[in-house]
Amino acid sequence: MFASSTFTRQQTQSVDILSLNDNELEGDLPTLVELLYLRRGLTQAGGKLPLFDLDGQDVDAAIVRRCVDRGWAEPWFSNPLKPDWLVCKLTDAGRRIAAAL
Repeated sequence: MFASSTFTRQQTQSVDILSLNDNELEGDLPTLVELLYLRRGLTQAGGKLPLFDLDGQDVDAAIVRRCVDRGWAEPWFSNPLKPDWLVCKLTDAGRRIAAAL
């Protein structure tokens, strides 16, 4: 069976439209590192986000701050023993994006 030129052209145009639209979402989606950080909060009580990565190293403060700035995480409480640590938990938006992607 041969494809008609009209059908092939319509498929190509629809792909072109999709490729134009995906760039708008790029700023709204988390990076892979942010997504992995947010997903770890899905299994914790109250959505607590980790202070350390899976290798036992501190989570980069820039990742935590970006998640807070985008509304995916919020500061939970101040740690009196380590005041420079930012203890955060997932927001509803953070929970939705971590579970959806």
